[in-house]
Amino acid sequence: MTTNLKQGLGLVLMLPITLLGAIATPAYLQNAQAQTGDGRAITVRADVQEANSLTGVVTARGNVQIDYPARQIQATAAQAQYFSKERRIILSGNVYVLQQGNSLRGETITYLIDEGRFIALPEDQGQQVESIYIVSDPEAPTQPVAPPVTPPFNPKPAFKTPVSDPASGQ
Repeated sequence: MTTNLKQGLGLVLMLPITLLGAIATPAYLQNAQAQTGDGRAITVRADVQEANSLTGVVTARGNVQIDYPARQIQATAAQAQYFSKERRIILSGNVYVLQQGNSLRGETITYLIDEGRFIALPEDQGQQVESIYIVSDPEAPTQPVAPPVTPPFNPKPAFKTPVSDPASGQ
């Protein structure tokens, strides 16, 4: 067996056992750790968690918190589903994701673990998702730029020098 296959098989077999202990504990202690293929843990905390060993799907409901320190990801949602075979997590219900200072907010956010990619969707068509990125720009001013000073509006036109000489009378 290849190493990845062994790790994947170990994840599918160990995750339900790990989650069974999490489900049997009081709500304030319920958390689970999913091992990614390279051994880094994703911790899921929620009011209720259910695991299906046949499908490899773990569902967490109520005050869901996810912590993935290896990629500096923290997230909150009303519900999360971890699909171990597809290696993806679907977060739904007022989702907020924070990664290295950047944030993403939407109604449904899918995280593709192997690609390290997020896909965010709004609640309804016509609504939007929000993302805030920390941009490294050494030339950007640290203080807000003041608006340019413009002279006050004067509705009276300024008089120009006359074309004819007023002393000559012409």
